[in-house]
Parts: sequence; structure tokens; C-alpha cells
Amino acid sequence: MLDLRLYMAQRLSALVMVPLVLGHIAVMIYAIQGGLSTAEILGRTQGSLLWFLFYGAFVVAVSVHAAIGLRVIAHEWGGLRGRVLDWLMWGIGACLFYVGILAVFTVTLS
Repeated sequence: MLDLRLYMAQRLSALVMVPLVLGHIAVMIYAIQGGLSTAEILGRTQGSLLWFLFYGAFVVAVSVHAAIGLRVIAHEWGGLRGRVLDWLMWGIGACLFYVGILAVFTVTLS
């Protein structure tokens, strides 16, 4: 049953990531084509709740998706099982979330 829930969580996180990735790519293309500098980009994102929510959702979806995917790889290639495998997944997910949310806070709310 756990495998089914993890499978569904990974698929749902991918479903959430698709529009976020497309939006991120569109923003990058706009910034590059517009010739925006780093300072100009940060000036537009800092203090913006919209960008915080957009990239915060991105961080959550990527953390879930990547942690589950790496769990599968650790099981298939590394032979890990049980609690060690679960702790690895939770640790990777927590680390990815922490690093990502720090970046989001730095870029949007500082």
C-alpha cells in the first residue's frame, strides 16, 4: 500500500511541476530577451507574495518528486530496504525542501 501511495504522490507532484516548469522557462526567456540584469530581476521578485507562492509550490513539488525517485533508485541499485530506505527518503526530501525554501525566501522576501 505504501508503494502505491508513493507512486501516486510522485505522479501528482509531476502533475503540479509541469505548469510550474513551463512558467519558470517562460520567465527565464522573458528575462533573457528583455536583457534584464540580476538586480532588475531581484527588484521585481522581492516583496512579491505571488512569486513566493509560485516558487514555494515549485520547491514542495520538486522535494516530494525527487525524494521518492531517489528512494526507488536507492532500493533498486543500492539494495536498501525498510527503515533505512524510509529515513533516506525523508532526509533527502527535507534537505531539498530546506535548501529550496531558503532560496525562495532570499529571492522573494528579503
